[in-house]
Amino acid sequence: MLLLRDEETLAASLSQVREHTAFTRDVLSGKADLRHEHGRKLVRTLEAAARSPMYEGRLGADLRRRLAAGELTSDRALDEELPELPLLSKRNLSDSGAAAFTRPLHSFLHYYESSGTTGNPAPAPKAIDDLVTNTINIGEMWRRFLQPSDVALILINAPFAPAAYQFEKVLEYLEIMSLRPWVDNITGDYSRVLRLINELGANVFVGPPSRLLEMVQFAHRKGLAPPRFERLLLMAEQTGEAFQQHLSRLTGATPYVAAYGSSETGTIAVTCERRQLHIQVQSYVLELADGDRVRRLSGQNERGELIVTTLDVPSRPLLRYRIGDLVEIDYAGCACGLATPVLRTLGRAQDVLTFSGSGVRQDELEAVLWAADLPAPVVFNYMLVVRERAVVCLVTTDGDPDPAWSAELGARLGRLFGGFSVAVRPVAVLPPLASLGQYLGWKLSRVLDLNDAANWDRLPEPIGGIVRATLATLDD
Repeated sequence: MLLLRDEETLAASLSQVREHTAFTRDVLSGKADLRHEHGRKLVRTLEAAARSPMYEGRLGADLRRRLAAGELTSDRALDEELPELPLLSKRNLSDSGAAAFTRPLHSFLHYYESSGTTGNPAPAPKAIDDLVTNTINIGEMWRRFLQPSDVALILINAPFAPAAYQFEKVLEYLEIMSLRPWVDNITGDYSRVLRLINELGANVFVGPPSRLLEMVQFAHRKGLAPPRFERLLLMAEQTGEAFQQHLSRLTGATPYVAAYGSSETGTIAVTCERRQLHIQVQSYVLELADGDRVRRLSGQNERGELIVTTLDVPSRPLLRYRIGDLVEIDYAGCACGLATPVLRTLGRAQDVLTFSGSGVRQDELEAVLWAADLPAPVVFNYMLVVRERAVVCLVTTDGDPDPAWSAELGARLGRLFGGFSVAVRPVAVLPPLASLGQYLGWKLSRVLDLNDAANWDRLPEPIGGIVRATLATLDD
C-alpha cells in the first residue's frame, strides 16, 4: 500500500496493516470486544495527549500522574476520566496550531489543513499510522460494492485537504484504477474530464455533489452527452435523499454518501452497499451533546451534536472534539448485516435559515426543488438570495421554463418561507459561489443575504441585474 524505503518503518507499517485489518473485520462482524479495545486505545490516546502542548491545561494532575505511573485502567479511562475532560472546540484546535501535535512537524508524511468552513483552517497533517488506519477503515467498507474492474474518477478540487489523496489510497488498497484530474474554478472547463470519462470507461464518481452538478451543467451548455456512471460516491457536503435522487436521475447512477468525517478527525463513518453510513467504532469514541449536556451513546436510537474522541491518531489526538454537526445514531440494524451502528447527518447547527422564528433546512428546500412531480424542465442547481422579507430562488434548468412553471415552483417554496415573498428566476449560470459547497458549506455557497450591502458584490452581472429587477417586482 505504501512504498517505504526504510526496512524498520516498512515492517511497522505492515504489522499495523495486518493488525488493524483483522480488528476492523472483527468489529464489522460483531466478534470484537469493543469496550476492552476502546479502553485500551483510550489509555494510549491519553498518553499521547499528555505529550501535546494543547492539552497542557486540559489534563488534570491526577490523570497525568496515573498515566506516567501506568496506573490508568481502561475502565477508569472510559467511565471516569473521559467524561470529566473539557470539550475541545474548533476554535481551540485552530488556535493551537502545531501545539496540537505530539511529534515534530517534519515527521509527518503529508501536510494538509482543514477547509475552514466553520472557522479558521487548522493544520491536519497525516502520519503513516493514521493514514494506514483511515485507508483500511474506508477500504473494508467500499470493498463490499466496488470491484477491481471499476474505474473511478476522483474530482475533488481541494489542494489543502486530504480527501482526494486519501480516496486515491483507498482505491489503491482495493486495486482499482483511478484518475484525479483538476478543473480550474475560473474557466470551469470540463471538456477534458468528459473525454477521459468516455475513453477510460469511468463508472464510479468520487467527489462533492456540487462539482458533479457543475460538470453535468457544463455538458448540457456545450451540447455534449452528460456523464453516466454506475455509482456516485459523494462526500464533503450535506447531501440529503432529494439531492441524491436528483444526481441519480442526471447520471443514471446509484448514489451513496460515501463517507463522513473531517480533515482533522479522519473518516468517522463510511457507506455500506445499502447506502447507509456505518460508524467506524474501531477508531472512535463518540458522544452526543444537547446544549450543555453531553452523554455517551446509549445503544438506543438518538440524535444530537456529535462529540468525537479519536483513538487511532496518536500524532494529533482529539479528546471530546466538538465537530459541530447534528447527527442521528441508529442501532436498529442495517440490511447489509454489519454489526456497527448507522449514522445519519442532519446538517450543521448553523445551516438553518431562520425566518420569523421558524427554521428551513437544506434538505427541506431541496425536497421541493427536486420533487419527482415537479413539471419539466428539471432544476439543475439553485441559489437563494435574501433581502428583508423577500427570497429570490435563482435556478439553472435543462430547458426554457415558462412563467407558469416559475410561479408553480415559487408557490411550493413559499410554503416553507411563511410570511415572505418568494420568486423563482431561471438564469443561464449561477454565481461561482454555488459550486463551492465543499469549501464554504451550504449557507455560504447557496444562500446570499443582501441585507449586508457588501454581498451585492458577490453577484456578477447579469445576475445582479436579474436579482434587482426581481426584488423590485416583489416590492411593488
